[in-house]
Amino acid sequence: MFKVIIPKPALKELSNINKSDQQLIFDKIKDLEKGIFTKDKALKGKYKGKFRKRAGDYRIIYFKENDILLITVIRIAHRKEIF
Repeated sequence: MFKVIIPKPALKELSNINKSDQQLIFDKIKDLEKGIFTKDKALKGKYKGKFRKRAGDYRIIYFKENDILLITVIRIAHRKEIF
């Protein structure tokens, strides 16, 4: 099990998303908590060390710290706005 931290700016982005997409995003965050990283993609370039998880038309950008089993969600946004 991982501990997932969602900072206030990411929660604010999440609150602007419609309820059905919010539920899908919460389900994907629960997958992160359980350690399910299937189909997650490591990012490159200036985002190296971060990962993205797809949730419908939205992306969850997160940073994983293996040593202490901690995941910090950095950003939640529509895929057109994420980079």
